[in-house]
Amino acid sequence: MAVHQHRNLKGGFRLPSLQSNRTPRAPEAAVVAAAPAHSVQAYVFATARVLMGFVFLWAFLDKTFGFGYATQRGKGWIDGASPTKGFLGHVAAGPMESTFHSWAGATWADWLFMLGLLGIGLALTAGVAMRLTALAGTAMMALMWMAEWPPARHLSNGAQSLSANPFADYHLVYAVLIIALAVVSAGDALGLGRLWSRVPFVSDHWWLR
Repeated sequence: MAVHQHRNLKGGFRLPSLQSNRTPRAPEAAVVAAAPAHSVQAYVFATARVLMGFVFLWAFLDKTFGFGYATQRGKGWIDGASPTKGFLGHVAAGPMESTFHSWAGATWADWLFMLGLLGIGLALTAGVAMRLTALAGTAMMALMWMAEWPPARHLSNGAQSLSANPFADYHLVYAVLIIALAVVSAGDALGLGRLWSRVPFVSDHWWLR
């Protein structure tokens, strides 16, 4: 009787080895097949994050040094020109037209705008502080959207605005993309997001992650 029980026990130990070689069932196979897709998604979002960061960083660098693209040579911030005077001073539509005119060229506006471009650009490129970056980036894009005011068919001087779309322009697309990057924690892949979240002060404040 004892020998018979011992044989059954040995047989029970053989079952896992046999089951380990079986073909995975459909749900298990689906999980295995989906695993590489998740890593691909992470890298796609990480690539979008780095490109978005370069958009902000390039804007900062060009406006600071005047590389001759959007900012002419010799008219960069480092040369004494104002990075906000030209854009805000030419706002010609929308409910905040006069407000933007009063901000144009102000020292505080120049510094806030440029530090915003630099901070958002660096954070996106490095993949850190994604939630705070999403808030700052959305606020900046919202203000720039209001400055251009796509809903206007005509400018304040009566000329046609030539707006391509009354609502969805690239400022809104950028804002939604930055928010999406924060939601999916896009800084974890090809970035310093995981290391950043382990910093004690950051881990104690969820809005800094």
